[in-house]
Amino acid sequence: MQIYLVGGAVRDSLLGIQVHDRDWVVTGSTPEEMKALGYLPVGKDFPVFLHPKTKEEYALARTEKKSGTGYKGFDCFFAPDVSIEDDLMRRDLTINAIAKTKQGSLIDPYQGKQDINTRTLRHVSDAFAEDPVRVLRVARFAAKLASLQFTVAPETMALMKQMARSGELAHLTPERVWLEFTKALATENPQIFLSVLRECGALAVIFPEIDPLFDVPEPQKSHPGTGTGNHVLRVAKKAAALTDSLPVRFAAIVHDSGKGIAPENECFFHKNTQQTGLKQIQSLCERIKTPTEYRDLALLVCEHHSGIHQIEELEAEAILTILNQVDVWRKPQRLNDMLLCCQADFQGRAQCDEKAYPQKELAERAYKAAQAINIQEIVKAGFQGKAIREELNRRRTEATRKEMEDARYCGQSTDNNQKK
Repeated sequence: MQIYLVGGAVRDSLLGIQVHDRDWVVTGSTPEEMKALGYLPVGKDFPVFLHPKTKEEYALARTEKKSGTGYKGFDCFFAPDVSIEDDLMRRDLTINAIAKTKQGSLIDPYQGKQDINTRTLRHVSDAFAEDPVRVLRVARFAAKLASLQFTVAPETMALMKQMARSGELAHLTPERVWLEFTKALATENPQIFLSVLRECGALAVIFPEIDPLFDVPEPQKSHPGTGTGNHVLRVAKKAAALTDSLPVRFAAIVHDSGKGIAPENECFFHKNTQQTGLKQIQSLCERIKTPTEYRDLALLVCEHHSGIHQIEELEAEAILTILNQVDVWRKPQRLNDMLLCCQADFQGRAQCDEKAYPQKELAERAYKAAQAINIQEIVKAGFQGKAIREELNRRRTEATRKEMEDARYCGQSTDNNQKK
């Protein structure tokens, strides 16, 4: 019986990255022996056990044979004579196919350490093509390790392109797609996840609502400071820089979905693309089973980001309508999340990265002014039933109007002083 540390823990330790989880592979043993030693069996498809004290996962070394479609279409074989090299061969990337003995020696039959040194994401064998999840995993690792200058090996990218054309990606389950997407969203560079999937042709298959956004033009007249290009990638990068919130990062990426399928001469008319965008986001979220929190925020940003961008020009009634529809009175965090998405959208435009986004402060000021209206005072004044709500909206509208007038006056005064 031999025990080896494997996978991400070995890779990250070689990269100098903090190790959070450790996985182990056991050779020369059987399920009966593992249970006799106190290990708790938890694996459904193959023998995986929890250590009786550390609760870390220990899996018996195994090999796999393709027997069906999708990432579950495999038969697993395990026996005491399956070697650690056999087990490592079934893994996706060479950097994940390194094992370490209890004494600290590396078992590296597929030159994973060399690829770590050259910052290369390379598949272990042609069996890579048998599991469609690996396309998502490569894109996710490219995002995770982008700050360390990792890139996908040309031969691996070629294999991923072949997989995208083969139809195998259609067998991905919604749960696994969402899991890999959220892991990518949590990285510092989620835009790399999208760009890698786009390059190999998988984005159009897995995320057909996002893929067309790469081709959306950005006319100078409608979006000053931009040009044609990958606005969606810049927005994803900016959102990741602004917040750790995964719902915000998701909403920032998908909020413009309506523009992806709009005719070129209509893609910047908000009324023409809003309803299309809402339908696109609904379709995406239903297909990959997105949590409600993610879906609702994305829909709100799709519907209202244009209004937030133009808040300086809006009447108080229109601003209050946005606040009511966002339901900021019960869910104040929603406003902050939506404003971060709008900021990412604006600062994601070419040459706008360092520009200020005063609309965020204006929206926050409007909210605070309206939120300060005390409903108890309205009740004490004798209003009843529906009249309470009507008076509350009237007072909130007036408070918003006054706040916006003050903000505009201060802004004009600042501009005049700067000119002097």
